[in-house]
Amino acid sequence: MTTNLRDTMARGAAWMVLFRLVDRGVGFISTLILARLLTPEHFGIVAMATSFIAMLELIGAFGFDTALIQRADATRAHYDTAWTFSVILGCTLSLLMVATARPLSRFYEQPPLIYVMSALAVGSFAQGFQNVGTVSFRKQMEFHKEFRFLLSKRVATFPITIALAFVFRNYWALVGGMVTGKLVDLWLSYHFHPYRPRFDLSGTKDLLHFSKWLLVVNVLQFLRDRSPDFVLGRIAGPHSLGIFRISNELGNMPGAELVAPINRAVYPAYVTIARDLRALQREYLWVMSMICLLAIPAVAGVAATATLIVPLALGQNWLSAIPVLQVIAFFGISHVMQSNAYSVCLALGRGNIFAFLNGGSVLVLIAFLIPLVRSDGALGAAYAYLTAALIMLPIAVATILRILKLSVTDFVRAVWRPLAASTLMFLAVERYSEARASTTATSELISGMLGAVCLGVVLYVAGVALFWVLSGRPDSAEAATMRKASRVCLSVTRARRSARKSE
Repeated sequence: MTTNLRDTMARGAAWMVLFRLVDRGVGFISTLILARLLTPEHFGIVAMATSFIAMLELIGAFGFDTALIQRADATRAHYDTAWTFSVILGCTLSLLMVATARPLSRFYEQPPLIYVMSALAVGSFAQGFQNVGTVSFRKQMEFHKEFRFLLSKRVATFPITIALAFVFRNYWALVGGMVTGKLVDLWLSYHFHPYRPRFDLSGTKDLLHFSKWLLVVNVLQFLRDRSPDFVLGRIAGPHSLGIFRISNELGNMPGAELVAPINRAVYPAYVTIARDLRALQREYLWVMSMICLLAIPAVAGVAATATLIVPLALGQNWLSAIPVLQVIAFFGISHVMQSNAYSVCLALGRGNIFAFLNGGSVLVLIAFLIPLVRSDGALGAAYAYLTAALIMLPIAVATILRILKLSVTDFVRAVWRPLAASTLMFLAVERYSEARASTTATSELISGMLGAVCLGVVLYVAGVALFWVLSGRPDSAEAATMRKASRVCLSVTRARRSARKSE
């Protein structure tokens, strides 16, 4: 059973990782183009609007999609109730956005926010009517269908955003892309799934019983993720906020784009084995070892090559983002280390545990955020994030180990090899990158970046392999990865031989 479940999780994670890689690859290219056409102020204005919208969205952040997945006996009434709440939220939210647009513009002293908020209200209205049936893609672990659904939205939105950037050369390109994405998402949700929801609130009690803690978690996550937007926007202005937002996106991209789809895929699997503690222990450690194997070197690589990434990807107008990106990348490592705990807590119906952990993280973050932003602007916000993460990481790990009745030794045994290899890789690549970043020539920056990537890959793979051998070659994520790589290489070799024979 465990082997079949692990294979299902692996296939699901592969589909979700593939989507995130394609999605973020397109998004990264979009960011590169937009950063050359727009200024940090343009990104900052949109961040001011979206942060406030995210706060308004908290009135309905019950996470009903997660509740539908968690309930094995979910009926049509539950799905229709979730959709009805979504419609009510979408209509309410769009009205609130229009009503609060002027006060928000006065708070930030940015008149354009009146029109930006009014335009984004159209997207929020459309989002409320999305087809709830697409939740079944994850519930039934049909991730190939979800892959096609999510990818179609990105493919449709990308060219529109870029075209608008060339036409307007300001924040309207970002706003237009966001609204278009919501409208396309609405149409695709009904195109890809035959379910047709109807208005019904009969399943409210059942859904709210599980979702009350999800609401608390979502509120706390908003405070954790969006507090810098309000503080930076008010104290330091849109330029610093734009620097922080783009740095945060780039710094968290490798970890988030690898970890989020894995967690998205394994959550339904965790739900199926939630009553079998021994199986849940095994799968949690295996997933954590795989997450660390893939994500930690990627995040460490961003920190090591920040001096090359910023001038090459964003241009000379963004050089002040270099130290911010480095600090945010280190925060990303700590985020990777505790990311899978959320899926475990939800699968066990213990959302309150994660709510308390998030609450502690928010309190620590806010305690450091305002004084550090006043002294160092965007860099201060990054340091506040890192400080909060370093304080809360051991607490979060200890909590999940206690819930699963695992020892610290079990956890360390699963993750130490990627951590050690990433540390060695970072030290070498950072020194190499700093030596190659003294130029402004694009060709030399490209060659330096390629060299840094190659050096990092070689050092990391060699380090992991060495530590794996020294550990006695355990049946771990490294072993599974090598077996998969061997099968791929064998398949490629056989295909080549068949092609030669056919010639």
